Amino acid sequence: MTDGFVSRLKASLTKTRQRFLAPLEEAMLFHKKISPEFYEELEEILIASDVGYKTTSLLLDKLKEKVKTEKTDQINEIKGYLREIMTALLSVLSPPDLDTDLPLALLVVGVNGVGKTTSIAKLAEYYKGKDKSCLLVAGDTFRAAAIDQLRVWGQRLGIDLIHHQEGADPGAVAFDGISAANARKVDVAIFDTAGRLHTKVNLMTELEKVHRVVSQNLGERRLLNLLVLDATTGQNALSQARAFHEAVGIDGIILTKLDGTAKGGIVLAIAAELGLPIVWLGIGEQSEDLRRFDPDEFVKALFA
Repeated sequence: MTDGFVSRLKASLTKTRQRFLAPLEEAMLFHKKISPEFYEELEEILIASDVGYKTTSLLLDKLKEKVKTEKTDQINEIKGYLREIMTALLSVLSPPDLDTDLPLALLVVGVNGVGKTTSIAKLAEYYKGKDKSCLLVAGDTFRAAAIDQLRVWGQRLGIDLIHHQEGADPGAVAFDGISAANARKVDVAIFDTAGRLHTKVNLMTELEKVHRVVSQNLGERRLLNLLVLDATTGQNALSQARAFHEAVGIDGIILTKLDGTAKGGIVLAIAAELGLPIVWLGIGEQSEDLRRFDPDEFVKALFA
């Protein structure tokens, strides 16, 4: 990560730090030594930071084990131990290879309003910057604005868009998209998908169909399913992730809108409870504000 991005990452985590780091430091000053009472207060602090009950319990168990191993009750060791445990937690999961030499099909899913279309444009810009040819596929046919948004982004980036008219069958669009990508030998085909349907068709059933169409026509291409989550939704993001993972199988998370929330603890919950790697982090609206997730830099910024 560049120094500029690290600085913006630190700034984006300001609200989370206020919810987590400031109370932690106050608790350390008050308790003087590591004690059961301190652990109780730390539990409340973590839960308030949107880490969640399950992940909080995991972190506390690991912290107590570390303290026992080190045979210490020195409160000033706590921040270092927590940094080590959090970094390890976020580093266990191996992200999918997004920079492989194989051609890719990226199926981008998520509910409406999470920043899915903007994330797709930023992904396209990322790959274009690596001299990869790209193709956008407008699979959210239930929302006219989604097609128009992708068309504007495509024109801006000089990238072709495969689309049908509003209300068309998403499976048919997906088929035309993957066929065009293969025929043109495009390096990276990025598929938008519906986040909400205006019909009685079940969203997940429709997504499963799109996923099946793309999967069956990959050729030499590798398929990766990326889920866009809005950090401001906190624990609700976990239930969204479970539903999408059950439907199509998620390879990695794009976490957006980290700049406007005090719920940065959701990053830890996603890793611990879902076992899914965060691969991209969005901390603003500019193209350079979507970057590959680095566990070490994230935890450093959280404790900055």
